[in-house]
Amino acid sequence: MRTVIVGCGRVGSNLARWLGTEGDQVTVVDFDERAFNRLGEDFPGDMIFGTAVDEDVLRKAGTEHADAFVAVTNSDNTNIMAGQLARYVFNVPKVICRLYDPGRQAIYKELGLETICSTTLSAEQVRHFFEDQG
Repeated sequence: MRTVIVGCGRVGSNLARWLGTEGDQVTVVDFDERAFNRLGEDFPGDMIFGTAVDEDVLRKAGTEHADAFVAVTNSDNTNIMAGQLARYVFNVPKVICRLYDPGRQAIYKELGLETICSTTLSAEQVRHFFEDQG
C-alpha cells in the first residue's frame, strides 16, 4: 500500500515507521526538516520537505498514486485543507485527518473526510477506565 503522511510529529513518525516495517511504501511530508530525525536512519520511506497544503509538494510526495493519506499535523486547519486536497484534487481513496477540536468532527464528516479526534479518544479511555474500576 502507498501511504502519504503529512506531519512528522510523534503520531506521524510512529505511524510511518510502523507502516514501513510492514512493507508499505510510505512518504512523509513536513515543513520542519528536523522532524524527520524522529524517523531514524533505517526508515525505508521517503521524506519530503514542504508545506502540506501546497499541491506541488503533495504531487512531489506522490499523492496522486497514494492508496491512503493521513494528515496528522498539529493544526486542525492544515489537516482539513490537506485532506481535502488529497480527496478532491488527487482522488486518494482513503483519507483520514487527526483533529483536536471535537466540535469540528461533524463538519469534516460532511466534507467526506474520516477523522480521529485525540481529545475524544483520550476522554473515552479515561471514562472506560473509571467504568471498569466499578
